[in-house]
Amino acid sequence: MENMSPNKISTTWIENLALDEINMEESGVIDFNEHLNPLRQLEEASIELMENLKELFEIYTAKFNEFRSSKDNSRAIKMFKISNTVNDFMLYRNTLKLVVARRSEDVITIGFLSNTGGAFAARVNYDDGSSRAIHEIKAHIGPFNNVAWKFKGENINLDALVKHYLTEFVKHSSR
Repeated sequence: MENMSPNKISTTWIENLALDEINMEESGVIDFNEHLNPLRQLEEASIELMENLKELFEIYTAKFNEFRSSKDNSRAIKMFKISNTVNDFMLYRNTLKLVVARRSEDVITIGFLSNTGGAFAARVNYDDGSSRAIHEIKAHIGPFNNVAWKFKGENINLDALVKHYLTEFVKHSSR
């Protein structure tokens, strides 16, 4: 993920470190290697990425709805949490759904579900059109347990990702 500004620094890791130490003192169980477990790193990173995606989608859909639905509320984009998941969500408008889901600790999927056409992926400007599969954002663990999220091997930019998928969603869901 891209570098964060000082006012956007995540302190979750240090809070968890303090809680782990408290639990260690109370239980007497010591695990000196847990911080090196890649599954734990991926779980935390995927939950954080999903929260960041959801926040950006909420900001942009609220602004879209503010401008668009002032004349016609039926054109508003609605956001729903997907039940029985940690933080999966979907956007809905005019029978089209944009679903953002954690398939596993290291894979986040983004794709469209239509009542008429099944599942399909957003168009991308460099795609050869041969794949209509749901897009996957995959985690890569680098040095010092740094988790980078990639699409087709390239690092992602969250703002660009959200703008792209939201634009595709609006275009496909308009009547």
